[in-house]
Amino acid sequence: MIMPRIVTALGLTAGALLLPALAHAHITIAPNQSMAGATEKYVMRVPTESKVATVGAELDVPDGVIVEAVAVPSGWKYDVTRKDDRIVKIKWTMNIPPGEFAEFAFVARNPRDKSELVWGLRQIFADGKVEDFTKGPNGIRASAKTTLTPRPAQ
Repeated sequence: MIMPRIVTALGLTAGALLLPALAHAHITIAPNQSMAGATEKYVMRVPTESKVATVGAELDVPDGVIVEAVAVPSGWKYDVTRKDDRIVKIKWTMNIPPGEFAEFAFVARNPRDKSELVWGLRQIFADGKVEDFTKGPNGIRASAKTTLTPRPAQ
């Protein structure tokens, strides 16, 4: 009889430790690893963790990345900024209430000559606040990076 109580106590402790990690989650982009030159589906996850709704999210596309297609969740809008016919920024407009999240997908071709991509990730709140999730107090956040592995020799 002691064993189930210990397991329950351990489960509760593990759950309690996980909650603060979830409360401090940020905009992320996945995958965090891909292959140089590959065509990849990327997904940007935007949670609303504060008491103020999210009304927009912006993505700066790294140099050399070619966005080929953008998925649009039903009823939401997006705008793209182009430079020399290449998409360099995508801005989604939506309403994400507190305690909810949305995911935005796009397909892009990775550059062949880079080993890392750094994405500009910003969240826009209903009160006008803009939060940058690319740069943190210790430099570029891991959740804004994609490591590119070299293509195998053919």
